[in-house]
Amino acid sequence: MSMKTIAFLAAIALGAPAAAGQPPRYSVTGSINGPDGGWDLLTVDPVAHRLFVARSATVTMVDLADGNRVSAIGTVDRGHAAVPIPGGHLLLVTSGRDGHARLYGLPGGTLAADIAVGQNPDAAIWDGRLSAVLVMNARDGTVSVVDPASARVTRTIQLAPGLELAALDEHGILFVNNEETSQIHVVDPATGTVRGPIALPGCEGPTGLGYDARGHRLIAACANGKAAVVDSVAGRLIQLIDIGRGPDGVAIDEARGVALIPCGRDGELDVIPLRGAGPLVVSERVRTEIGARTLALDPSTGALYLPTARFGPVPADGGRPPALPGTFHILVVSPR
Repeated sequence: MSMKTIAFLAAIALGAPAAAGQPPRYSVTGSINGPDGGWDLLTVDPVAHRLFVARSATVTMVDLADGNRVSAIGTVDRGHAAVPIPGGHLLLVTSGRDGHARLYGLPGGTLAADIAVGQNPDAAIWDGRLSAVLVMNARDGTVSVVDPASARVTRTIQLAPGLELAALDEHGILFVNNEETSQIHVVDPATGTVRGPIALPGCEGPTGLGYDARGHRLIAACANGKAAVVDSVAGRLIQLIDIGRGPDGVAIDEARGVALIPCGRDGELDVIPLRGAGPLVVSERVRTEIGARTLALDPSTGALYLPTARFGPVPADGGRPPALPGTFHILVVSPR
C-alpha cells in the first residue's frame, strides 16, 4: 500500500466519529443544482472535499469546501463512474459507449490519458492494495485492472456479462454483482484468481453492493424490492430484507454502523442498522425524491448525496419518464 493511500484512509478514519449505540436518524438538509443531462454513479473524495457525478457527456464536480461550487470537467460518451485517485490530482471516468476509461487532471479537468478497457465499462472502484482502479465491463463481463500511474491496463479478468457494482473486503478480495445471473462473482484482482460465484436466490437484478467489514457481510440491492445479505466468509446468502423499489446503490457507513440504500422508484432512502442483535431490518425510510436511485457517502461527515430531477409523464411504451429541463439537482441527506 502506498503512502498516499495510507494517508487517504487515515484521513477518513480520523474524520469520522465512532459508532454510537444507536444509529443516527436522517433527513434531507439541502439541494445542489446542476446542469441538465443523464447521470449514473457518484463518488466523494473526503480528503479534497469534492463530489464527482458521472453524467451522459461529462462529469459534474462539486467543490464541497467552496460553497458547493459546481463545474463540468472531461468529455465522455455515457459516463458511468467517476473515481478519484488518492492524492487529489487525478480522476478516472468510465465512458460506456466507447469502451474507454479516461484519466483527468484535477481540479482543471485536463485529459491525462485515454485507456481502452472492455465493452461498456460501467462501475469502477479504487483498490488501495494494488494502487489501481478496477473497472467492471458490463457487456463482455471482464474486469480491467487500470494502473493510473502508468495509464495502462495491467490485467484483464474474465467473469461473465452483466457486471454491476462491486465491493472490496479487507483482504483485497473483489465481489461483483451480476445483474443478469443474480449472483456475486468473487475474484482476487492481485492474482486474477476467480472463485466460485455466490448465488442470490430471491434477489432479482442485483445492482448496488456494499461490504460491512465488521460483520463480514455483503449487502446487495435487488430490483425486486429486496436486499440480499451475504456471509462473505462462508460465501452464502443468509437473509433477504424488504426494501423499496428501484435501488441502484448501497453505501456502508462503518463509523455510524448503518447500510443505506436509495430506492428511486419509491423516492426513499432505506436505513439498515448493522450492529444490533438478530436479523437486519430497515429502521427508517427517509423521504427523498422519485429518481434518487444512486448515492455517495462522505465518510468524514456521514452526509449522503443523491442526484435526481423532476420528471415528465411516463412514455406510452412504459419506459423511463424524461427529466424536465432545468430540474437536475443533488439532494443532501445528513445524519441527525
